[in-house]
Order: sequence, then structure tokens, then C-alpha cells
Amino acid sequence: MRPVHELILGGARSGKSKMAEERALDSGLDLVYVATGTAGDSEMAERIRHHRQRRGSQWSVVEEPVSLADALRQHQDKTRCILVDCLTLWLNNCLQKNCWERQKASLLDILPKLEGHIIMVSNETGLGVVPMGELSRHFVDEAGFLHQQLAAQCHQVSLMVAGLPLVLKPMGKV
Repeated sequence: MRPVHELILGGARSGKSKMAEERALDSGLDLVYVATGTAGDSEMAERIRHHRQRRGSQWSVVEEPVSLADALRQHQDKTRCILVDCLTLWLNNCLQKNCWERQKASLLDILPKLEGHIIMVSNETGLGVVPMGELSRHFVDEAGFLHQQLAAQCHQVSLMVAGLPLVLKPMGKV
């Protein structure tokens, strides 16, 4: 099987994680879920609990908030489908630890070399009002640049809106 890399973008509660999980299940491969989120407050803890409950026990879970490229390198295999949820949480973690440029470069370098089916989920943050604060603008800019770079490398890119996928880049257009 040739490698397949997908990027699924969307706003909050757009259905992107659910669609990614369904695509992974449909792959017929062994399932690995790479979780980048950390429960910094009770609301985020509830989101994580909801995702865990929906996934079920057929998933192997890897929690990696920063070293995403290393986690992908360790767990990739042509018999596996790895779902990364979510890139914007990972971006936030890396910005807080002042390692964003290095971690982003590592991901962009390793992605073309990965085997198996990789599905990455990310929040589309650039469709709304330009944020007032410098840090928020930097975050939105970096997310947008990351999405552009990943979309160029991925075989398929979809945007989720109201639970419906809009295919921006059909399979095979790398």
C-alpha cells in the first residue's frame, strides 16, 4: 500500500474529528491516535473525555503535545493509520515552549517519508476577524502558514463545515 496523507481542516465543532475517525476506521489498518491536547482546565478535560469515549478501544493512543514528528516516526508503518488530533493544539504547545520553528521543520521534513495512512486534524482559524492581540495574530498566522505547507504535501485536503466535507484537494494531487 502506498502512503496516504490527509489534512482535515474546520472550525470548532465542525465534525472534523469525527470525519477523521471514520476515515481511519474505513482504512482497514491498525489504528493509532496521536493526541496533542493537554487538559489545562475542566472544559478541555471534558473535550478529551468526549473524544476518548467516542473512539472506543480499537485505538492505540499516543499522547504527545510537542514532539509530533518523533511520535509519527516511531509509530508509522504501512499497516497503520495514524490520526493526529489536533495540529493547532500542538502549535499552541510549541509556541508556549519556544520550540515551534524546530518542531514545525521536523514535521514538514518527516511527512513525505512516512509510510501508512496519516490523517491530520486542525482548526481553521483564519476565516474570522483578525485578532486584536499580537500573540493571537501570530498564532493565526502560523496556523495558516502550516496549513499551506501541509496542504502542499498531503494527498487529500478537506474542509469541514456543519458536519459536511468540502474536498479542497482530491486524493492523489500531491
